[in-house]
Amino acid sequence: MDLSSWLERRADLAPDRCAIHFEGIDYDWATLHRQMRRLAGVLAARGVAAGDRVAHLGYNSPIFLVLLFACARLGAILVPLNWRLAVPEHHTILADAEPKLLLHDASFAAHVEKLATSGLNCATQCLDGEGANDLAAQMGAAAERDADPAISYDKPVLIVYTSGTTGRPKGAVLRQEALLWNAVNSTLMHDLTSEDHVLTTLPMFHVGGLNIQTLPALHAGACVSLHRRFDVAATLAAIAQRRPTLTVLVPAQLSAMLDHPAWAETDLSSLRAITTGSSIVPVSLIERIHARGVPVIQVYGSTETAPVAIYQTRDQAFASVGSCGKPGLHCEARIVDGEGRKVAPGGRGEILIRGPNVMQGYWRNAEATTAALRDGWFHTGDIAHQDERGFYYVDERKNDVIISGGENIYPAEIESLILEDSRIAEVAIVARPDERWGEVPVAVIVRRAEARIGAEEVRALFQDRLARFKHPRDIIFVDALPKNVMGKVLRHELRRMVAASAS
Repeated sequence: MDLSSWLERRADLAPDRCAIHFEGIDYDWATLHRQMRRLAGVLAARGVAAGDRVAHLGYNSPIFLVLLFACARLGAILVPLNWRLAVPEHHTILADAEPKLLLHDASFAAHVEKLATSGLNCATQCLDGEGANDLAAQMGAAAERDADPAISYDKPVLIVYTSGTTGRPKGAVLRQEALLWNAVNSTLMHDLTSEDHVLTTLPMFHVGGLNIQTLPALHAGACVSLHRRFDVAATLAAIAQRRPTLTVLVPAQLSAMLDHPAWAETDLSSLRAITTGSSIVPVSLIERIHARGVPVIQVYGSTETAPVAIYQTRDQAFASVGSCGKPGLHCEARIVDGEGRKVAPGGRGEILIRGPNVMQGYWRNAEATTAALRDGWFHTGDIAHQDERGFYYVDERKNDVIISGGENIYPAEIESLILEDSRIAEVAIVARPDERWGEVPVAVIVRRAEARIGAEEVRALFQDRLARFKHPRDIIFVDALPKNVMGKVLRHELRRMVAASAS
């Protein structure tokens, strides 16, 4: 058995029941199963086999999910691309993953052409093309692909890229079994059943959008209302009209909804809970939603944990505000000090995660894998404590990752680009608290002696090279960066400085 058996079994049990609602159309289980078999046939005809990578560049759509299950049936590995990234960033990822095929939305055709001129070395296929490039026509003519007994849950199925502190993108490799056990953990977290209705607005190129509720809902036989992209007005309208029982929204989305004129009048009565995470969630944000009577439950995890690892349940929401909960039923967690010893309740230390949901390792990066996975435990780099009841509270990040609107921003990547300009001697990228996005990056720069460069010239360095959400929100020039006796930049001092500069 493999992941694609989920569609096969659901199509047998309830062929006419809605599995996905997308842009006014209901897709039933029988349709999804048939599309998966045919798309697997198309991929196989293009030479895709077990172990091959297939990249995807596009917005949320049912075909993305069909593609994931088709890859699972073949034993192939899906590489979802963050559509917010620039051409050079995608080029780096694709050069590392070496996909056999890149499937993309028509809206990204010009972007893919730029990738081709930059040396993209794989075939491409438009998902909504015309004529000979019409994927729907190809699927209609394709031989349907049966399950292969040699393909099972132990095969890798996803490579999700997340940059490291060095700025080099790292591809977390998730086996099919990681997605299965993640779905089980999510089912227990949400009390998820086939009677539920999940609203997905987060992008599915992130494990948050794909794996916190969307895939678990399909595993449970629930219906998923899928939005191509997040739009605050459309999300509020969908909650009132489609009446979902569950949804995942990161703090930036919640903040946008709370600030929207329609928030106060929107009927939220269908929601059993709103799930949030991806960063430290302000208690004030949670309390404003609780005031409407809707439980907010937090989930903690990362790309490397698929991501459901630690979570609150609905009955814990109001009594443990600010906590991310307790370890999942099929996942272990512990907090350790710098020597690897478990800390007592109230003590701060690094969160370690172990379980079948944890990644296999980083794609073609043995050094990073060895550093992250030790004795079966994934070292998250996040600092937390437990209260006397055993609830986990995330205090800060051990590394310097900035989480802005649910997107990870890695300072080293931006710093290396800025330092390409010979007029700049030193730079540090640090987070500044932001009411809307949670955090935003700020560049603190030391010019070389007698060099002249202004903020606008620095901003020009990022144009068409980095995704917009990575661009520093502010640029501050200083005479020197604060450092310790070993010459290491004291980022905590810089964070205090940039926070004060905003007040």
